This record gives sequence, structure tokens and C-alpha cells, in this order.
Amino acid sequence: MLASLLEPTHGEVLYGGTRIRDNLAGYKKLIGYVPEEPNLYPYLSGLEYLQLVREFARNRSESPKRENQHAAEFIFAQCSEAFDAGFLFKRDAAENPDHCRPFARSRDSDFDEPLSGLDVTSALIFRNLMQELARSGKTILYSSHVLEAVEKVCSRVMIIYHGRLIADNSVERLRQIMAAPSLEQVFAELVQQTDTATVAREIIEAMKQK
Repeated sequence: MLASLLEPTHGEVLYGGTRIRDNLAGYKKLIGYVPEEPNLYPYLSGLEYLQLVREFARNRSESPKRENQHAAEFIFAQCSEAFDAGFLFKRDAAENPDHCRPFARSRDSDFDEPLSGLDVTSALIFRNLMQELARSGKTILYSSHVLEAVEKVCSRVMIIYHGRLIADNSVERLRQIMAAPSLEQVFAELVQQTDTATVAREIIEAMKQK
């Protein structure tokens, strides 16, 4: 919903106090978005996909040829035919900093599981990249189920459970409030309703049975 890909069932998404639906095109120009697994169109050629992207978020001050060139530099580098824009951005950012230019121009960014599919070195570089973007004054919305990564990257954490915000504070403050050694333990105490250790033991016992 924050990336404007889904309509809220009720309520509104506000950005800077304004409803994003009042000016979606303007909103999209302000936000950088990296999905975990974007669903693209495998039957489109590389050029056809770039043309589609250009029509979705067109910079009217540039020629179509120049827009395609910028999109190509950002999206596919060494790829052919079908490609995954979010994955390629994450993968190539370490070796091709120019691919990050669209995010440098955006005011804020929304990253959905951004470390998914990255090797250790690329993950560390990407983590430092997010921290540098944040230090430059940009807001990074980092959505992830990998709590160890969230704990290392984020200065503020919001935990949503069944559509309700149940925690909103710094990692350090949440640990202090819950008297927990880690964000994972904080999460477990707030929302976990399953004895995960017992479930794991039951799975092992089931595996031992002939």
C-alpha cells in the first residue's frame, strides 16, 4: 500500500500530510522502491519492458531514448531478456554505484526484504548503503522478517501484528522495556503464540519414526 501497488481496504495513506491518491504520479517520483520479488512480464523483451517502465513513471523533460537509457543503466547492466529489477539493483549496486542514482534522487525509499538473495559481501555493502542514505537525510522504510538484520540496520522499529501497530520505538528502548536481550526476543514476547522449541522437537521426533 505504501508503494501504491495495493488499495487500502479502509483508511488512507498520507505522505507529508497529503493523501497519496490525490497525486500518485507525483508521489511515485518521490519514493524509491525495491521489491523482494517483483512480478514482471517474461514475454516482454528487454526494450519492451523498459518502455513499459518509462510509461509508468515518465519524466516528460527527457526524450524516450534518454529515458530508456537511464532505465537500462539502472535495471539490467549485464542481463538479457527477462530480468528482476529489484534483485539486479541490489546485486549490482556494489559493483556499479551509478545504478543507485534513482534512489539518490528519490526523497525516501521503501525496501522490502532487501538482503534477500545477496551474498555476504553484497549484503554488507547494501547495509552500509542504507545507512549512508539515512545519514544524508532520507527516510528508509525497511520491511523484513529477518530480525537480526533489522536490529543492525534500523534506528526505529515498528512491529505490526494482525494489522495493528503494537510497538514503535528504537531497538535499544524496546529491549529495555521488554527486558529482552534481542529484537527477536522482543518480538517473541509481543506476538509469538506458539512454543517454537516444542514444535521443533515434535518435528525431530516425527522424522525419527520409520
